[in-house]
Amino acid sequence: MKDEYDFNGGRRGSVIPQTGNKEKITIRIDADILGWFRGYVEDAGGGNYQSMMNDALREYVERKREPLESTLRRVIREELRAAG
Repeated sequence: MKDEYDFNGGRRGSVIPQTGNKEKITIRIDADILGWFRGYVEDAGGGNYQSMMNDALREYVERKREPLESTLRRVIREELRAAG
């Protein structure tokens, strides 16, 4: 080990650059919502609660784009399945 290191060429941030389509942001989430996602992942034996939140948001957005007729058909199918 050296007695002294030169960090003049150093930069702050990740050593490995981020890949993919993800963007780091700061967001405020209600404590009960965050707790639910964290608890769900913990009960499942592990995973990533942030990815789960992203998946939930994506599903919400995709359903909002779904035409009304498709939504009604999906809901009726789900209700018929549940009724047996």
